[in-house]
Formats: sequence, structure tokens, C-alpha cells
Amino acid sequence: MSSASTAPARTAAATSPGRPALPVRRQRLRQALTGWLFSAPFTVLFVVFMALPVVVSLVMSFTDLRSTDLRNPLAVNFVGLDNYTRLFADRLFLRAAVNTLGFVVVGVPLTMVLALAAASALNSGLVRFRTLFRVGFYLPVVSSIVAIAVVWRFLLDPEIGLVNNLLRLVGIDGPSWLYDTNLALPSLTVMAAWRNFGFLMVIFLAGLQAVPADLYEAATLDGATRWQQFRNVTLPMLRPTLLFGGVVTGIGFLQLFEEPFVMTQGGPLSSTLSVSFHIYNQFGFGNYGYAASASYVLFLAIVALSAVQFRLLRERS
Repeated sequence: MSSASTAPARTAAATSPGRPALPVRRQRLRQALTGWLFSAPFTVLFVVFMALPVVVSLVMSFTDLRSTDLRNPLAVNFVGLDNYTRLFADRLFLRAAVNTLGFVVVGVPLTMVLALAAASALNSGLVRFRTLFRVGFYLPVVSSIVAIAVVWRFLLDPEIGLVNNLLRLVGIDGPSWLYDTNLALPSLTVMAAWRNFGFLMVIFLAGLQAVPADLYEAATLDGATRWQQFRNVTLPMLRPTLLFGGVVTGIGFLQLFEEPFVMTQGGPLSSTLSVSFHIYNQFGFGNYGYAASASYVLFLAIVALSAVQFRLLRERS
């Protein structure tokens, strides 16, 4: 066969759908390289400051690394699960875990109820100056925790606090809110719920405004009361929003740190010590391996709580 007859066949093979032409392949490679080039700054920062520290901390949780070993890393020993077994034999960690559990069990529902009540009131049209209330309720979310702590410590002061002064007006001698082992954690829980419900209120308000009005009209025609409409129409339609709010709030409350750190320093008698605060203390004491293992126990608790909330609040087909 002559060379002239084979030229069309080569051209057809080069441009066939199964085998892209070489310029097309080069163009795709160039686009891929351009994409990686633009994403390289974020990728490098993520690997160096996020992914790598997570991997290192996980490895560290299986060692006896202490601050004194930083000068001689070769002296670090692999101890397996010893740090994790020590955790559950440590009474201080167990006390912190119980405190955190109580904070979550009370704080998450309280925050969500307050947020849903405020969102329902703003969405009903019965409240005037809704924009002002939205800003007022959301303001604590963006305010400094130090400023909030100073205000609340003044409010809860047993001698000159506004709360106890109001109680004295009705003949009640107010307690020492932040110095009583039975009241310190509930006081922080109330403060944290007040501080955080504004964020959920905005989310719930957006969810309420997305519920079709036709559903309420049909429920009204069927003779449903306001409570029945809320239970059978509003709550089912808000399941995705409630799920998001529950997961985000649960994660935040499990990581309780700022409130006891600023207001009570974990006292009195470790009654407000949280797991995050305990981890912070252990890192400060130089027990890096032990603190890393406590961090991963907290991570597993967050995963477990989120899984339970997904199980309870996910949409049912």
C-alpha cells in the first residue's frame, strides 16, 4: 500500500473519539496544572497547619511525650493505649467528662428552645421592630467572651450583683452563684445558652420563612390549632434546620472552654472543669501525650453525639 493511502488513516486515528488529539491532551494537562497552581497556597497551608498537626497529635497520643522530651525526641517511648487507659482511671478527667456531659444535656436543648421560641415570635408578625430584636439577640454571639464574662460576673455577684439585689426586693437571700458547687455549672450553662441562642435564632428564622404558607392554610381549614400546626407542620419542615442547629450547638457545648476559663477557672472544687479545660491544663503541665489522647476522646464524643442527632433528626422518607 502506498504512503499516500495510509495518510488519511493516520489522520483519522489521531482525531478519532477514542483517542483525543495531542493538543487536546496538552490543553487538559495545562488546565489541571493551572488549577493546582491557584490552589497551591491553600493546599500548603492546610497540610502544614491542619492535616500535619492532626496526624502528629494522633501519633503523639500513643507516646509518653512530655515537655522535657522536646530537647531529646529519641527518648520518647511508644506506650500504645496506656494514655487512654490512664484517662478513664483519672478521677479529675472523669469529673470533667461528667461536667461536660451535664453542660451538653442541659445547654443544647435550652439553647435550641430559646432560639426556636425567639424565631417563632419574630416570624409570627406579633413583634414590632423585628430588625432591632434580631440585632439585639445576635449581638452576644459576636461580642467578646471577656466582656460577657465581666458583665455576668457582676450580675451574679453574691453581694452587689443585680440578680441577688432583685431577689432581695422580694425577700429572698440570693446564693453565691459562681462559688457554690451545685450552682456554678448551671449558672455557666444559662450564660452560654443566652450567649449562643442568637445564632440559632437567625438560622431557625430562615427555616421558618421557607415553610410554604399553603401548608398552614390547609391545616387551618382542617381545624388544626396553633399548637397542632406547630407540631405537625412546622417541626417536620424544620428537621434539616434543627439537625444543623443541634449538631453545631452540640459541638460547641462539648468544647466548653471560655466560660469556665474566664469566670471560674474550673472551680469551685472542679465543679465547672470541662474536658477542654482539662486538656488545656495538661498541655500546660507538659503532659503532651496524655493531653493528646484526651483530645481524641473528646473528638470521638463529638462524633458520637453528632451521629445520635443525625439518627433522631434526619428527614424520614
